[in-house]
Amino acid sequence: MSRRAEADVPDLVERARAGEARAVARLISLVEDESPLLREVMAALAPHAGHAQVVGVTGSPGVGKSTSTNALVTALRASGKRVGVLAVDPSSPFSGGALLGDRVRMREHAADREVFIRSMAARGHLGGLAWSTPQALRVLDAAGCDVVLVETVGVGQSEVEVAGLADTTLVLLAPGMGDGIQAAKAGILEVGDLYVVNKADREGADQVRRDLRGMLSLGDRPEGAWRPPVLTTVAQSGEGVEELAAEIERHREWLEATGERERRRVRRARGEIEAIALTSLRRRWGDVHGHCALDDLAAAVVAGESDPYRAADLLLASLAD
Repeated sequence: MSRRAEADVPDLVERARAGEARAVARLISLVEDESPLLREVMAALAPHAGHAQVVGVTGSPGVGKSTSTNALVTALRASGKRVGVLAVDPSSPFSGGALLGDRVRMREHAADREVFIRSMAARGHLGGLAWSTPQALRVLDAAGCDVVLVETVGVGQSEVEVAGLADTTLVLLAPGMGDGIQAAKAGILEVGDLYVVNKADREGADQVRRDLRGMLSLGDRPEGAWRPPVLTTVAQSGEGVEELAAEIERHREWLEATGERERRRVRRARGEIEAIALTSLRRRWGDVHGHCALDDLAAAVVAGESDPYRAADLLLASLAD
């Protein structure tokens, strides 16, 4: 990227808003690289964001997240929507970049100017997302995407963080990937707005659907609350995907009618602010004090001369000095 392109943030933002894929890519790169221009980028994007419906796609590895995302893009484009995709991949242990590159599975959309697909490396961040995902999401939102699909890394029982990021969380399961008890253990019965049994042409799909419905029926839901549907798809062939897209739209309408969309977005912004503030505090402490003070406090705790709470109080007091 040239120095001129990096420095001219307002120009990049205007070009991104006009749908220029290269400008969108450069803005997301600034986000991923934690550029010194990141604060300026976020300030320039803020007035233009907040319009896209954010759909999280999560599930264990092998359930067909990438194939389902690809099929959803096709269905959403058929309805005239501009679509963004953030596919969070495991990090390469050598380069630190995205290991799998889900764009390989979405080549049919590569020439579509109304679709932007970006693979992001998790870079060791747990929960199925990358640390920079919320900021990258804001870039796609401000660039005029009607729907942004966020596909998690696929790390199993820890990837429930997407529920705090998305307006609508889509949980994928597949036959042979565990029963309803496994789903409960993974925590996904608490995070999903829609449940999809993919690869429904395989043996056992009906049983997985029944198990899910049974587990979901055990929870008490207040009157007027959203009741997550359990759908079946064969994403490879597109079977059931139109019905899934229709349910996503129905959930969007419910969110807006009940005010839940605003509540979820306030929680999302609160979490993002907290994460940025904590990261800044860690950096500030490291810049001023280094690691020696923390090592001394840790040694005192191990020796029984202090306790973790007192040590934490002393650490916080050092920041206030």
